[in-house]
Amino acid sequence: MTDQSDKPKLGTRPPLGLKRTVETGKVKQSFSHGRSNTVVVEVKKRRILGKPGEAPPPAEAKPEAAAPAPAPKPAAPAPKAPAPKRPVDDITARKEMQERLLREAEEARMTSLEEARRREDRSKQEQSEEEKRRAEENRKAEEEAARKAVEDAAEAERLAAEQAAQAAAAPPAEQTAEQDSDREFRRPASAPSHAPKRPAPAHPGANRGRVDDRRHAGKLTVSRALSGEDDSRARSLAALRRAREKEKRAHQQSGPAVKQYRDVDVPEAITVQELAKRMGERGADLVKALFKMGTPVTITETIDQDTAELLIVEFGHRINRVSDSDVDIQAEADVDAPETLQSRPPVVTIMGHVDHGKTSLLDAIRGAKVVAGEAGGITQHIGAYQVAMKDKSKITFLDTPGHEAFTEMRARGANVTDIVVLVVAADDGLKPQTIEAINHTKAAGVPMIVAINKIDKPDANPQKVREELLQHEIIVEQMGGEVQDVEVSALKKTNLDGLLEAINLQAEILELKANPDRPAEGAVVEAKLDKGRGPLATVLVQRGTLRVGDVIVVGAASGKVRAMIDDHGRQVKEAPPSFPVEVLGLGAVPSAGDQLTVVENEARAREVASYRQSVLDKKRTTSAPLSLENMFANRASTTIEFPMVIKADVQGSVEAIVSAVNKISTDEIRVRVLHSGVGAITESDVTLAASTGAPIIGFNVRPNAKARETAERNKVELRYYDVIYHLTDWVKGAMAGELGPEIIEHVVGRAEVKEVFPAGKRDKAAGLLVLEGIIKKGLHARLTREDVIVSKTTISSLRRFKDDVKEVNAGMECGVLLADTNDIKAGDNLEVFEVEERARTL
Repeated sequence: MTDQSDKPKLGTRPPLGLKRTVETGKVKQSFSHGRSNTVVVEVKKRRILGKPGEAPPPAEAKPEAAAPAPAPKPAAPAPKAPAPKRPVDDITARKEMQERLLREAEEARMTSLEEARRREDRSKQEQSEEEKRRAEENRKAEEEAARKAVEDAAEAERLAAEQAAQAAAAPPAEQTAEQDSDREFRRPASAPSHAPKRPAPAHPGANRGRVDDRRHAGKLTVSRALSGEDDSRARSLAALRRAREKEKRAHQQSGPAVKQYRDVDVPEAITVQELAKRMGERGADLVKALFKMGTPVTITETIDQDTAELLIVEFGHRINRVSDSDVDIQAEADVDAPETLQSRPPVVTIMGHVDHGKTSLLDAIRGAKVVAGEAGGITQHIGAYQVAMKDKSKITFLDTPGHEAFTEMRARGANVTDIVVLVVAADDGLKPQTIEAINHTKAAGVPMIVAINKIDKPDANPQKVREELLQHEIIVEQMGGEVQDVEVSALKKTNLDGLLEAINLQAEILELKANPDRPAEGAVVEAKLDKGRGPLATVLVQRGTLRVGDVIVVGAASGKVRAMIDDHGRQVKEAPPSFPVEVLGLGAVPSAGDQLTVVENEARAREVASYRQSVLDKKRTTSAPLSLENMFANRASTTIEFPMVIKADVQGSVEAIVSAVNKISTDEIRVRVLHSGVGAITESDVTLAASTGAPIIGFNVRPNAKARETAERNKVELRYYDVIYHLTDWVKGAMAGELGPEIIEHVVGRAEVKEVFPAGKRDKAAGLLVLEGIIKKGLHARLTREDVIVSKTTISSLRRFKDDVKEVNAGMECGVLLADTNDIKAGDNLEVFEVEERARTL
């Protein structure tokens, strides 16, 4: 055995009596990014078993040689190669073989990929040809089926005609026999009488295995389609017909669309976007055309009629010039024909002084407690109610407030009414608001009925009321005039029937009629913003019938009637003339007194509303001409402004509060209403008030949680009221407090700081020379340095030498200790003064 101690061993147990055929070695592998690795490799040698006594094979034979080694010569053996070089040569040969095998595998892979691509191209070509062939066969089969159907129909008609002729000539027995022969004759040749019956459908479980195989087989491939494994996927005739119709439609629509030319209505000013919508063009095309004309504008900018005409002509349309007034609804020209008019209930407005019993009288007529819902028993809103009489006739009542702040509301009530009931207390007589109601009634030109209330009181004097009415040219029937007067008692419900009879009599004289079969028109009696339902408007329909779903324009607001609620809280579908309803569905809160009109569509409604809003904006932003005298007077005035934000539950209350607080203004201080609106106090209201330090007045409204939190954080004052008297009293007091007392200063002495001394750890004392007047302890002082005020303070300590004194006269020196200031330097001046406060009144 040869010695192998110089070679590394693979295992712990050496081979027994046999020569090792595996040699080990280490090879260093290099990778990218400078990485390397050392691995152990094995070199196998081929073992050749010779006959006993023969010489061993040469040691340097390479293991990878495939041919058997030649027989050894009996000559001396070749010299033995050095042991360390043998593993290296074997490793190099192995690497070359690996590289060659990898190169051959890569070439084989590329060749197989190229062959697969060629096969796929051939299969696609064959598939397209197969599809064309199948489509052609399907088309021919369809044409053949249609031709056979036509021939069968013609044959059937011919046979029917022949049978009819034979039946008319043959006897009944022969006819029966011929019918039997006809049945045999009409049987198709392809269906002989001895044809096998149609096989019954197999059991549902019979094809389960085939269905599962189809499910597992997956989607249709090219090879499966060409081999015809699944013939059920062939397209049906209906599918081919649909495909041809789709291609036909595609060819028809592919042609250029015919451009439509329109007549475009253009007002005096219009935005580019709206003009593009009316022209049916893209807004970007109009902006591009204007840019080429030298007018660079955006799509939201407004252009005039002349520029719009250039654009319309450029795009081939026709212009129709309209004025701004043509956009608005012209209700004056719309008059109903006399034959379309029908009788309607009268609209009665109850007017009078505050606390004369207007709402109580209406409460007695309606039989409901209306006054209980008003704060302090005072009516703050216009209420609209409809009452049914015993004879099934109806009367609509409007209850207006009597307080002087609600003059505008009473004026609106008089403008929408047919009859005015003037309520006068028998024990109180005529009051200023009663006279105002008389003037409004005369201005509206409506008839009046005087209701003398509270006749149940001991000091009631109806005759005195009649005599006082004479001063205002109102002559009642008992005094020889034409005005009806009725003595009633709302508390005792006395003579209410007499009042209703007077109203019906007056309504018959007026012959009130309206056309219910037309788009509705009406007046807004009151409007408010409800938290859950949005903007609400109490509308009194004047003519036509208002229905749910109508598109309406109310002032500068537009919308669609989503629901209508009557005075009893019930939803109604339609409202005839003289019927008051609460309308839901407006986009904004209208103003009380605005006219409601039903229009044809929402586009028209938005157009009218935007025009009316633009008119309001122009009125608000356009300033009145200012004369030279007024200009100098305004510059010389030093009036203090008292800002405030007002929010109320209804529009009428907002107007009344704004009017009342403006009357409180004086030459020294005036109210400035930053914002007034309807609805709850919001966060934006608080932000507006915080920027100016204005208080927020809420009349029958409260802030939401976010607004309340913002008000607490910004220290905004919130005031809540439900009676207008209390609101105006607080405004008067707040304005007087804003002015504050008149402060007058009296200078009592002046001194100069000569030297500054330390006094304690922090304070400084000033050595003064009194120049004029006297210096007193505890008075206000003003420290100046080069005529600039350094600090305002008080004299907390006054000494002369080491003694505390109360005052020091002119020409003497003293030491003072000033409160809350240490900024004292030699050469400063000290001015001592007394303050006198005088109360200021509005």
